[in-house]
Amino acid sequence: MEIFYIQTCSSTQNEILEILKENVKKPPFAIVSKTQTNGIGSRGNSWQSSEGNLFLSFCIGKNDLNSDINTSSLSIYFSYIFKIILSELGSNVWIKWPNDFYIGKDKIGGVITTKFRDIYICGIGLNLVSNGEYIKHLDIKVDIDDLLIKYFKKLEEKISWKQIFSKFLIEFEKSKDFCSHIDDRSVLLKNAILCDDGSILIDNKKVYSLR
Repeated sequence: MEIFYIQTCSSTQNEILEILKENVKKPPFAIVSKTQTNGIGSRGNSWQSSEGNLFLSFCIGKNDLNSDINTSSLSIYFSYIFKIILSELGSNVWIKWPNDFYIGKDKIGGVITTKFRDIYICGIGLNLVSNGEYIKHLDIKVDIDDLLIKYFKKLEEKISWKQIFSKFLIEFEKSKDFCSHIDDRSVLLKNAILCDDGSILIDNKKVYSLR
């Protein structure tokens, strides 16, 4: 995975999308920005954070992924592999369904995945440092270059969804103490059932994680 480092942009996801639309470069490649003025968060919200944190997006073709992955669950897949790398480096980070990074009870980042033609664009935002008393961040110090080299190397292994799901299924129990936004309302996940495609069954409704 070729990684391009830039000083600033409105959104690393939008930067990649424009490159793909103009056919300047083909996937896979990644963009990391030192600052980001209007990052894309869940439910259309902006992801605001300070310099020193991680602002990453990458694009990858369908053929570069294991064929057993349900594309609606790619955010879980991408976030959990990132979590594996962070855990190997000594972090206690965990993934709250469907794609948020947590330390204990505090959200410190998240993943959002979109599609352009047969290309998937994944954005990862992660607080690595604090810019104030109430901004929670990763519990270990990391070198961004080293972190991303390890992450993309792991992605190249094309780990099966079955392997990732079996681990995420255990961790999903932690999510049941929290809420998730479904149909523009906050829903407690206490009674949610995780399905084998990464969706959840809650209130007799199947909800997918792609966002």
